[in-house]
Amino acid sequence: MAPVKWGIMSTARINRLFLAGAREAKNVELVAVASRNPERAQEYARENQIPRAHGSYEALLEEPEVEAVYISLPNSLHVEWSVRALEAGKHVLCEKPLSRRPSEVERAFDVADRDERLLMEAFMYRHHPQTRRLTGLVNDGAVGRVRMIRAVFGFVAHDPANVRLSVTLDGGALMDVGCYCVSAARLIAGEPERVSAEQALGGDGVDVAFAATMRHAGDVLSHFDAGLALASRDLLEVVGDQGTLRLEDPWHCREPEIQLWREGGVERVEVAHANSYQLEAENFSAAIRGEAEPLLGRADALGQARAIEALYGAAERDRTVSLD
Repeated sequence: MAPVKWGIMSTARINRLFLAGAREAKNVELVAVASRNPERAQEYARENQIPRAHGSYEALLEEPEVEAVYISLPNSLHVEWSVRALEAGKHVLCEKPLSRRPSEVERAFDVADRDERLLMEAFMYRHHPQTRRLTGLVNDGAVGRVRMIRAVFGFVAHDPANVRLSVTLDGGALMDVGCYCVSAARLIAGEPERVSAEQALGGDGVDVAFAATMRHAGDVLSHFDAGLALASRDLLEVVGDQGTLRLEDPWHCREPEIQLWREGGVERVEVAHANSYQLEAENFSAAIRGEAEPLLGRADALGQARAIEALYGAAERDRTVSLD
């Protein structure tokens, strides 16, 4: 099968990681990039050896050679431009989170289904062998019955102009880094049944620290905290009645390793190094060619949005929120 021809929508900083992975993927060809600033688009194309540059997002979507687009715009623009790209006949890989509003997620996937195009939310860590190994260990009973999940992800966003600190751009700790914690808890324990949460505000009114507890089926509890004003931390633990699985690099997966803590000692489960972004791009491109299923689809994106919506509701209204 011929490589899928990709266009990049925006020149956001996150692109550097996706571009590096995409260049290693055998079924990906990067052909175009777009920015609202034509000069910036030209400069970015030269810097990253991308053949063509467009001075508007509309122009990128009008290019017939582009089959798929990677959208790394601010959160508030994800659904709008995903829908416009789908309607232009492009397949869409949109950076997480697709949306905090379930109705918007439904609308985007409805358009994808109607126009027979693929849409996937870009949680790159889900594609890494470390994540697959974790779920395999859990399913094989490595820690017995799962009772608790604990996750953390945070860093300090120093620049006041950072889009993560903007209410109008749907910034905030939960949207930027907490969404990984929510995703992992849902992966291990399924959709939450009810949630409670607290937040501390900063920036222009976004949550810069967010802590929550979620209850899942089978009396599994998950707890996470995330922040844009916290010292850098990354952690995921799955605690059962017979042991604990601990990942100290669960999201970036730069130094993959799973520690299995049980009575009597610690076993270190080695995991192969891999580029999550490469695997993500390969999976989506293979799906476009009909050679694979997208790892993440409507159900996962909708479950994610429902959980985020409930968590913000719990934090803003100071009460536990149940999910239907």
